Amino acid sequence: MVMRKKHQLLGATLLFALVSAALWGLFRFYGTESAYAQQATDENAVTGYVTAATGPLADARVRVQLSLAHVNSDQDGFFTIPNLTAGQVVTVTAWAPGYYNGLTTAIVGGDPVTLELKPYFLTDNHLYNWSSFEGVKGSASCAICHTANPQWAADAHSQSATNPRFISMYMGTDIHGNRSPDPEKNSLGIPLPPDLSQPYYGPGHALDYPNRPGNCAACHTPIAAQIPNKQNCAWGGCHATTTVSRSYGVLDYAPFPVDLKGDAAEGISCEFCHKVGDVILHRETKLPYADMPGILSMRLHRPKDGQDIFFGSLDDVYRTDEPESHDTYLPLMEESAFCASCHYGIMGGVVGNMQVTGGVLVYNSYGEWLESAYSDPETGKTCQDCHMPAIETASGTNFFVFPERGGHVRDASQVHNHRMAGASDVDFLQNSVTMTTTAQAMKDRVLVSVSITNDRVGHHVPTDSPLRHMMLIVEAKDAVGQPLSPLFGTSLPDWAGNYAGLSGKMFAKVLQDDWTGEMPTGAYWRPVTLVSDTRLAAHDTDVTAYLFALPPGVTAEEVSVETRLVFRRAYQQLQEWKAWTDPDILMEEATVRVQ
Repeated sequence: MVMRKKHQLLGATLLFALVSAALWGLFRFYGTESAYAQQATDENAVTGYVTAATGPLADARVRVQLSLAHVNSDQDGFFTIPNLTAGQVVTVTAWAPGYYNGLTTAIVGGDPVTLELKPYFLTDNHLYNWSSFEGVKGSASCAICHTANPQWAADAHSQSATNPRFISMYMGTDIHGNRSPDPEKNSLGIPLPPDLSQPYYGPGHALDYPNRPGNCAACHTPIAAQIPNKQNCAWGGCHATTTVSRSYGVLDYAPFPVDLKGDAAEGISCEFCHKVGDVILHRETKLPYADMPGILSMRLHRPKDGQDIFFGSLDDVYRTDEPESHDTYLPLMEESAFCASCHYGIMGGVVGNMQVTGGVLVYNSYGEWLESAYSDPETGKTCQDCHMPAIETASGTNFFVFPERGGHVRDASQVHNHRMAGASDVDFLQNSVTMTTTAQAMKDRVLVSVSITNDRVGHHVPTDSPLRHMMLIVEAKDAVGQPLSPLFGTSLPDWAGNYAGLSGKMFAKVLQDDWTGEMPTGAYWRPVTLVSDTRLAAHDTDVTAYLFALPPGVTAEEVSVETRLVFRRAYQQLQEWKAWTDPDILMEEATVRVQ
């Protein structure tokens, strides 16, 4: 009797659960359909579903193409775009992570539409031959449709393989091809200081390591070889050519980043950046791994036959002139992390046959940004905000694809400059810091105070290459231009060249060559030691004071003080060795009277 009641109870419970589930399913089905029907009757809205082969896609971004506002699909893939014009035919786009952009047309107030998104491929084909279009190869093919190509062509990224400073530093020559002698070495195989009584054209990676390409190609020429970018030994370039040749195919030859032809000579090409799907960073530090520079920290999506993909910063791009569009949105392209792998570098060197992994952080503009207030996602700015600003509408280029090629006129905020202004841009440098100078009389002396604030740059100034430096020059002169004698304050070092000995301050990251003792050194592929770093971090202010003597018979009112902040791309001696002709850039200047 008890057993029968127990079975009856279980049966009733099971029946109740089944009925409840059925009722919930019916309620959910009819409730959802009712919601769809209700939304569909809104004559000023477009409704629909975002789906994939696996089912509905939640949190897909949906918008009317070219609109700045978007909506997200719900857990059933359903979306509503309100506040439209009844009866209007609109183009609706959708995107979700891992999928190509989708597109369809809809009638405002009409039946729900469906956008079925297709997943993009996740593999990488390192044997990929960089694409061509209408018979034109390489990045030049992008110019057929894209307005940004001339900007890229004028940018340092496009010239990373042909930059004469890079090539002459790598090869140990000047820009005319004159080569420094092979360095003399001691019994341990360590190079000795150069004999400057003989013709000398500066240091060079190829002089120190003639059989080791080094890892320069990982950033400067990432399409120079068809080597898997997971093969650290090849892109790291630490193996000698003899080691590689005897490895029976286990190792690949590392690419030499000079004398390149075709696509490889484009340096960082248009298509290369738009094939990067992710950047690999350390989970805790948020920085690249020390042994994974450039291409080694990138997850690439180079296609096989029948595949293609172009990552971009817009989720509503769709090529209607092809059977299938291969465009997709990549949020990472709007984040500073996209730039991290090539703008963070710990350098080392080789002694004899031993690889010395460095501990000196040579390139670090990304890490400097990460440590600054600019990295705050709520109030900060990304690398792209400053280096790839939106195009102004007045420029007449508020489209990134020519209209005759199917491009759309967009809000100017969606079209970004690919010139990527940097260390060679005068306007950019002259709008990076603020300098204030005051001068006051103190009996028979003049006290000068100079304040420099890095108030407009999201990283140190200067940044990246340690060859770059700023020089503050302070001069006090009488009414006829005669300089006053300095009594107190720092002066510029010997390596300031024509400014050596003048009152002022050097803002630089100074490295010393552990082999030869040279300081500052530009040969940072060797083992080096960080001697000092006086550069200005983001939002930092540097204040220095200088005291000058008033000559007999000269009053303070007759004295004027001139201050200049000068940017130089490389040490003057190195520039002379290499025959570089980059001019100094005057960042700030002031002339004040003594108060």
